[in-house]
Amino acid sequence: QVQLVESGGGLVQAGGSLRLSCAGSGRTFSSNAMGWFRQAPGKEREFVAAINWSGGTISYSNSVKGRFTISRNNNRNTLYLQMNSLKPEDTAVYYCTARLASNLAAVAGEYDYWGQGTQVTVSS
Repeated sequence: QVQLVESGGGLVQAGGSLRLSCAGSGRTFSSNAMGWFRQAPGKEREFVAAINWSGGTISYSNSVKGRFTISRNNNRNTLYLQMNSLKPEDTAVYYCTARLASNLAAVAGEYDYWGQGTQVTVSS
């Protein structure tokens, strides 16, 4: 059974930091692009960041560029999202995702595997 399991979410004050992790199991994702999306209450799921199979190509949404850093460790089959300078508008459930292709994408429909999500709440 293929699984992506997120961890590291929680409650943090504005200006603080959190590091999300996503552990893959059931198959290796070392040849696959991976990414992070988020969904706030009453809003659609939105793209946050994505990384290609090697980590050589990365993309961020404009809303997180300069504050968030996506990375991966293929030896550990794990994806990360370092979130700094957090704002209340970053509050959402954050989802880890992977696609069968090696190149990254910014559209949720182009991803094939999803985690269950981890809640991030930023207080003002």
